[in-house]
Amino acid sequence: MEKVIESWGYLPIQTPALEYYDTVGMASAILDRQLFKLLDQNGNTLVLRPDMTAPIARVAASSLKDQMFPLRLSYHSSLFRAQQREGGRPAEFEQVGVELVGDGTSSADGEVIALMVETLKESRLDDFQIAIGHIGYVNALLLDVVGSEERANVLRRYLYEKNYVGFKQHVKSLPLSSIDEKRLMDLLSLRGGREKLEDAKTLVSNGEASKALEDLEQLWDVLDGYGVSHHIKLDLNLVMHMSYYTGVVFEGYGSRLGVPLSSGGRYDELLQRFNRPAQATGFGIRLDLLVEALGQTEALPE
Repeated sequence: MEKVIESWGYLPIQTPALEYYDTVGMASAILDRQLFKLLDQNGNTLVLRPDMTAPIARVAASSLKDQMFPLRLSYHSSLFRAQQREGGRPAEFEQVGVELVGDGTSSADGEVIALMVETLKESRLDDFQIAIGHIGYVNALLLDVVGSEERANVLRRYLYEKNYVGFKQHVKSLPLSSIDEKRLMDLLSLRGGREKLEDAKTLVSNGEASKALEDLEQLWDVLDGYGVSHHIKLDLNLVMHMSYYTGVVFEGYGSRLGVPLSSGGRYDELLQRFNRPAQATGFGIRLDLLVEALGQTEALPE
């Protein structure tokens, strides 16, 4: 897998296991309650590295500030996340992934998704799908219907948790017209092939929604060019971390698993927190979940 990533021009990077909470911890896509926190001898709050995106953004804005964009960086690192609900899941696990920093085009989104597909195939995982959505479209539809960020956030939370029953019940409890209620319900049906983009246009047609659907049209063309679109399906109610991702988002699923084994997306606002604004996108593959999805482990030697 590392050889495939390197062959696409990505350079390996390693970051410290311990980071400052005030920088990487607060900028991370991982929920605060999942962070392992500790104090150093000076009273500074530290975190065990919960993801690689925020640490790499910190390095891109500091040690690599003299390097020209775009930066193509890869990693194979241990991450640490406290588990509340996932009984039996490890709090420390290995992840392989890439970050493409300094390119805001659909070509960049297509590159990282195609590379993720190629990397999964190299691991000999044959039966998998990548679900692709766009945060901009979901935001545009929810705000158009409910009118405020506060009310939209409640609905966004249901989508983020994949609690579609709760989403439907909440929509029915809102004082909405039958047309607006149907628009929100129809959002849940926007899963499938490229034809779902046409269905999506009928639900909301403002500027942000149109731009999001245009991005997805261009992305599909790029993925067609890479010859990987047979692994792709659209899922326009896909919501990742609610304040972190800004555009295209995606998750990878193996047929043996009920949870995503890989994920990623566009995060165009993260690097400005480290005083080097840049558009960026990337993916991560959890190796423990990949091994489960492969379902093949060699017998232990006697």
